[in-house]
Amino acid sequence: MDIFDIEKSLKNIAILYDTREQPTSKLERRISQFGCPAIRQKLNYGDYSIKCALPNNKEYSLENKVVIERKMDIDELAMCMGKERKRFEAEFERSVKDGAKVYLLIENGSMDKILRHDYSSRMNSKALIASLCAWMPRYNMIPIFCTPQNSGKIIKEILFRELKEHLAAYGEKEKQGLG
Repeated sequence: MDIFDIEKSLKNIAILYDTREQPTSKLERRISQFGCPAIRQKLNYGDYSIKCALPNNKEYSLENKVVIERKMDIDELAMCMGKERKRFEAEFERSVKDGAKVYLLIENGSMDKILRHDYSSRMNSKALIASLCAWMPRYNMIPIFCTPQNSGKIIKEILFRELKEHLAAYGEKEKQGLG
């Protein structure tokens, strides 16, 4: 797989979104921002991933390698890190078993908002920051903050760049006879 095959594959992408994503106007807005097909399917963890068609007509998917877990705000994040921690942690444990990278996309938030306790949840800001920071190395998790108006664009950009890097690595393995 050379650079031309990679470019061809990147023209045949589809964003995967989990069946648990509720069909709302906000979801429709995110999907419309992708600028590529979106496929609803069950993901083992996370809310979004990506796949493409390779030049040999095989499918290459990152669904067990790179995902984006989206939270609508800090309150939802606090609920997941607090009351629903067991369920949320189990999802991240599944990602670790696959060696996956998880981007945690938090809309309407920032680290500053968490530090100022600029959210409704009663979860202590120090505890929330501590959990968020501890999960970064523990679960190969990268927090990203954004506005809901741009979340679809950010989801697509992150997944597209991850896919491009994975395809380049896949091409190198092929050259070495490991692919």
